[in-house]
Amino acid sequence: MDNLPPPLLAEEICFGLDRKTDDASLVELLVRFSRPPLLATLVPRLSEQEIDELVELTGKLLHRHLKHHEYHQLFLSNY
Repeated sequence: MDNLPPPLLAEEICFGLDRKTDDASLVELLVRFSRPPLLATLVPRLSEQEIDELVELTGKLLHRHLKHHEYHQLFLSNY
């Protein structure tokens, strides 16, 4: 987490301007997406197909962009 951009305000989240802004916006979007109150509300409303799609996409991205040891250290660890 040392290389993460600083947090953005909601109105600063923007995509398509440049890579730096896209990176910072994606980090902020994912941080906000993973907040427990949001997940507790959203997850029960997802269809089985939406769950499958989300699991498939995240699995593909992890497999494509992380080495085996990074997957275990960064994803499977409890911090």
